[in-house]
Amino acid sequence: MLPDIYALAVPLLLAASGFAIGFLVGMTGVGAGALTTPLLITGFAVPPAVAVGTDLIFAGLTKSGGAWRHHGLGNVNWQIFATLAAGSITATLITLGAIHYLAAGHFDLGPTIRWVLSAALIISAIAAPLIPLIIIRTVKAPLRPLKLRPLTTALFGLLLGVVVTVTSVGAGAIGVAVLTLLYPTLRARLIVGTDIVHAVPLTLLAGLGHMSLGNIDFTILGALLAGSLPGIMLGARLTSTIPDWLLRLLLSAVLVYAAYLVVTTME
Repeated sequence: MLPDIYALAVPLLLAASGFAIGFLVGMTGVGAGALTTPLLITGFAVPPAVAVGTDLIFAGLTKSGGAWRHHGLGNVNWQIFATLAAGSITATLITLGAIHYLAAGHFDLGPTIRWVLSAALIISAIAAPLIPLIIIRTVKAPLRPLKLRPLTTALFGLLLGVVVTVTSVGAGAIGVAVLTLLYPTLRARLIVGTDIVHAVPLTLLAGLGHMSLGNIDFTILGALLAGSLPGIMLGARLTSTIPDWLLRLLLSAVLVYAAYLVVTTME
């Protein structure tokens, strides 16, 4: 029998998509979760819950290397991390409990995921090009004692935990933008490092919760990782060759279009 051309092409297309996403992540630092989930839903007809679960594990694994690097460089404010994680991990556990309850009652989460995902994509599209402009303030700001905002940070963590668990989007662009607004005197490297390190346990915990529901496709996950890892390395090497503002505007346009596709392809 001749091989199924479509069956052979899908893993290659997934790996190519992973490479493109990894390249953008390497160049800009954002885009993994925000691009992968809508791509899987609209481009590969993956059920929304499976797309979210697979992407959560994908995002957690791809960010682990960056998190370890930032930790080694001392680019993490552990007080902010702990406060943020206290809110996000709590919200993740509660949200996973709600998802398990709804799934047991055979409630279709697909439409809900699509609508929340489209809103998160729009917010990410707005945040992505604004991050460099906001961070410039932290680079130029004089050194002052850091004023912690535990209540506001924990509340943002709660919101982020819900959004990331339901959509897999938000741990990157939204996290960096909000942390920069909350802590304008904190250096940019500490904001980025804290956000990346926080995203790893958040996405992996949410992903494991989805895994317990069977919302992980390991074939898709493997193909995405195979493409994304070299893509990230290449993107990081070429980060100074293409204007950052151009890449971020392109990323924003892609996110807006992805949000449009997620809504318009609803059955």
